[in-house]
Amino acid sequence: MTQKKRKATELHHAAKMYARECREGKLSRREFLTRATALGVAAPTAYGLIGLAAPEAQAQTAQMGGTLRMQMDIKAQRDPRTWDWSELANVCRGWLEWLVSYERDGSVKPVLLESWEANDDATVYTLNVRPGVTWNNGDAFTSADVAHNIERWCDASVEGNSMAGRMSAISEDGQLREGAIEIVDDLTLRLHLSSPDIAIIVNMSDYPAAVVHPSFTGDDPVGNPIGTGPYRPVSHDTGIGAVIERNPDHTWWNEGNGAYLDRIEFLDLGTDPSAWMAAAEGGEIDLTYQTTGDFVMLFEAIGMPSSEAVTASTLAVRFNQSDAPYDNVNVRRALQMAVNNEIVLELGYNDLGTVAENHHVSPLHPEYAEIPAPEFDPEQARAMIEAEGLADHEFELISIDDNWQAATCDSVAAQIRAAGINIRRTILPGATFWNDWLNYPFSSTEWNMRPLGVQVLNLAYRSGASWNEAGFANAEFDALLDEANGIADADQRREVMRNIQQILRDEGVLIQPYWRSLFRNVRPGIVNAEMHPTFEVRYQQYGLS
Repeated sequence: MTQKKRKATELHHAAKMYARECREGKLSRREFLTRATALGVAAPTAYGLIGLAAPEAQAQTAQMGGTLRMQMDIKAQRDPRTWDWSELANVCRGWLEWLVSYERDGSVKPVLLESWEANDDATVYTLNVRPGVTWNNGDAFTSADVAHNIERWCDASVEGNSMAGRMSAISEDGQLREGAIEIVDDLTLRLHLSSPDIAIIVNMSDYPAAVVHPSFTGDDPVGNPIGTGPYRPVSHDTGIGAVIERNPDHTWWNEGNGAYLDRIEFLDLGTDPSAWMAAAEGGEIDLTYQTTGDFVMLFEAIGMPSSEAVTASTLAVRFNQSDAPYDNVNVRRALQMAVNNEIVLELGYNDLGTVAENHHVSPLHPEYAEIPAPEFDPEQARAMIEAEGLADHEFELISIDDNWQAATCDSVAAQIRAAGINIRRTILPGATFWNDWLNYPFSSTEWNMRPLGVQVLNLAYRSGASWNEAGFANAEFDALLDEANGIADADQRREVMRNIQQILRDEGVLIQPYWRSLFRNVRPGIVNAEMHPTFEVRYQQYGLS
C-alpha cells in the first residue's frame, strides 16, 4: 500500500469512528463535521459517513450581473495578519482568498488548498495546493506562495500579528522554525510541528489568514490588490464606504461557481440601527451586515426577511488585571458574583441567544465540558468588596455606543449597583473606543466565534497573547492549554478543558453573559447571503435569483 493510500485509510478510519459517535447521539452533526474535516476528510465524504448527502450549493440559482448595497462599517485598512475586525477582511474577500474556509454547517473546506492530510498525532500535515490557480497579475500560485504566507504569519515581531500565536507549533523565537516547512514540489508542502496541534488548519480559515502575494510588503491590501479572487476594489473611504467590481482582466480558478455580481457597494452608516432602517426604507441598502435586538423584526416588517446563525460569538465584559483594583482576584470574583447572566441575556440581547458561564468555551465547541453554573450571590459580592476596603470605591464599566453592547453593559452595571456596589457607566463612540480597546481597566469587547474552544483561548487568555485584553497570565492555564492543543480526540481534550474552564472561572477573568445568535436581514431575490457564524461576507458567492 502506498503512503498516500495508507494515510487516506487512517483518516477514513478516524472519521468512521467519529461518524459512529454521531449516529449514536454522542456527537452533534456540526461537531462531527468539524472534527472530521479538520483532519482532511472531504465534506461530501464526511456527510456520506453519517448517511447524508452533502447540501447542494445554492449558488447554482444565481444569475449573472447586478449590484448589491450592504450596510457595514468601513475601517482603515492594514496588513491582513494584523486585522482585528471581520469587516477589514470582508472588504477584501473579492480578491484575497484563504487556504481553507469554515462553513455554516461546521465543516472546514478547501479553497486555495485542494486537500490536506494529518498524521495520527497531528504533528505532520501535508498540504496539497489547488492546481490551476493564478494571481491576478498572471503569476502561478504555488506551494512557495503558501510557505511565504505561513512564514509571514509566524513573525511575532510584527505588532498586532495575531497569527503568530496560532502558529506556535511551527515557530521558534518568534519566527518560522528552521525545518518546519518542507516544500515537496510546486503543489505540495509539508508542515513539521514541534508539538501536536489540532487547530492549525482551522486557524487558517480565520480572517487574519488571508493569502497575499509575495510582493506584498505589509501596506494597504486595497491599494495593492494583487490576489487570486475574481474582484477588484474601485474605492475605499474609511467611515464612508467601499465599492468592489468584478475584475475583467483575471480568469478566476473557480469560474462558473461564483462572481455573479458585477458590483457590491458597502455603506458605512454608523452604529445606530435606526439609520440602517431609514436607509433600507429609502432603498439605499439591500442587506445588513448584522442586525440585533428589536431591529431584526422591524426589518422583517418592511419586507426584509432575516437569516439566523447559532454561534459561539459573545460579548466579553472583562477585567484588565494590569490595573488595580482588578489585579485582586477577590474583587473580580465579587463583581462576577453580582451578575445574573440570564438577566443580562434577556435585557441586553433580547433573549436572542443562550446563557454563558464566564469561561468563554461554548457548548458548540467540540471539547466543551459541563461544570457547575456560575454562583450568583449579590449579598456575598457586596461583602467581598467591603472586605477588600472598597466599599466607597466607584468602579467604571466602559463600552462602545453600539446599541446591544451598551444595553448589555447597562444591565451588568445595574445588577452590580443593585448589589450595593458603586459603579458608573461610560459609553464611547467607536472611533474613540477602538483606539485603546486592549487597555481599558473594565470594558466589554465583541468576540467572534472560532470553531474550536482552544482557538479562542489561545488568542484571548494565553499569557502574552496579542489579543489578551484581560492581562491574564497563569502558568498552569498555559500548560493545560498546551496539553489540550495536542489532543486530537475531543472527548479526551474535554477532560483537560474542564480544568481550563474552572481556572478561568476561579480567577474571575471575565463576566461572559451569553452566546449570541446572529441575524442578517436581506431583501427578497438575493441568494447565498445568509448570516455566517463568523461574520464572513462572501460576496463572491452572493447573487440575484
